[in-house]
Amino acid sequence: MARQRVGLWLVGAFGGVGTTITLGLSAMARGLSARTALVTELPMFGGLEMAEPGDFIVGGHEIRRTSFRESAEELRRTSAVFSAEWIAACGDDLDAATARVRPGTILGAGDAVARLSNWEFGASSPTVAEVVDRIAADLSAFVAAESIDHLIVLNVSSTEPPFPTGPVHQRWESLQTAMADGGSSLLPASSIYAAAAFRGGHTYINFTPSLGASIPALHELAESTGAIHAGKDGKTGETLMKTVLAPMFAHRNLKVMSWVGHNIFGNRDGLILDDPANKSSKVRTKDQVITEILGYKPSSLVTIEYVPDMGDWKTAWDHIHFEGFLGTKMTLQFTWQGCDSLLAAPLAIDLARLADLEKRRGGRGSLRHLASFFKSPEGVDENDFFRQFMMLESYIQNCQKA
Repeated sequence: MARQRVGLWLVGAFGGVGTTITLGLSAMARGLSARTALVTELPMFGGLEMAEPGDFIVGGHEIRRTSFRESAEELRRTSAVFSAEWIAACGDDLDAATARVRPGTILGAGDAVARLSNWEFGASSPTVAEVVDRIAADLSAFVAAESIDHLIVLNVSSTEPPFPTGPVHQRWESLQTAMADGGSSLLPASSIYAAAAFRGGHTYINFTPSLGASIPALHELAESTGAIHAGKDGKTGETLMKTVLAPMFAHRNLKVMSWVGHNIFGNRDGLILDDPANKSSKVRTKDQVITEILGYKPSSLVTIEYVPDMGDWKTAWDHIHFEGFLGTKMTLQFTWQGCDSLLAAPLAIDLARLADLEKRRGGRGSLRHLASFFKSPEGVDENDFFRQFMMLESYIQNCQKA
């Protein structure tokens, strides 16, 4: 069977995660790097025809005028990741992907994100409908120019502030009507990209805590066009540890009295999360999983602080105070240190490969079996990592039997 051409359209393309995805795909396709940290390379996926790194054609939307090569050099310089030899060897692929990046939108993105922008976006006060039309046209042009068989729109942009929804977001017909007149108060940028993707029947994956496709109207649109979607908020570090450790306390009937997590990191994501409105979106997804796993709410606190000199590296300190036998108070503490983009990028590639697998199987709608990859998995209430992973294992077994 001829290999398919899978388009990977990155929203927030030149950010750390988008750049690491693009460089990583090229490095793996050229045999420069092993596939460590790719879940889809585990033995359980044996026998399945998965998209290979060289099958992905990268493009995207951005609000900053730069390039994948420049972003990769910045990460190498500020965070001591990648090597100059890798960037040079993959330079042609990075430049080709850069040429496919188009100006995105700051409509509904929030002030903190808008301040990063240095690209022109056309009309100064567009309606949501006009922006969706422009974004959809960019996607269609990419599909045609690159002979794409399956287009995946992957949101790896900066976190938006929380966005309130109302009656207009319940049905696609009413939302579509409002889009012709509505501005930034109607939809956040992440949902504008989702609407454009779904309108063309394309896949949308939300790797951020932003609203994205998480409204009934957009689910209805996806169903009508046969689009598939997954999200939200990739689970890469401290919250991954929470969803692994909290089940242990629950299964051993140890009462968690308090769970405090303190996070520090640099990069542009840290800069955006230094804004209180944007920070509240991230804190909410990081904090809710403990209560849902334990079945009760202990005293909890999550803090996120921006420390510029840390670059793309992040550190999380967690202090867990729990009650054991005969009321004895005990503690567990852990420190998680990792490179933000290097933790996120392989999971994003996994999600793209698994979405492509389901698309070829004729799937549509929400990909609930991908819950283990997200802090707030759509359509799934289970947050126990091991139970979530069993959902993925069951899905893969069914694929292998088909």
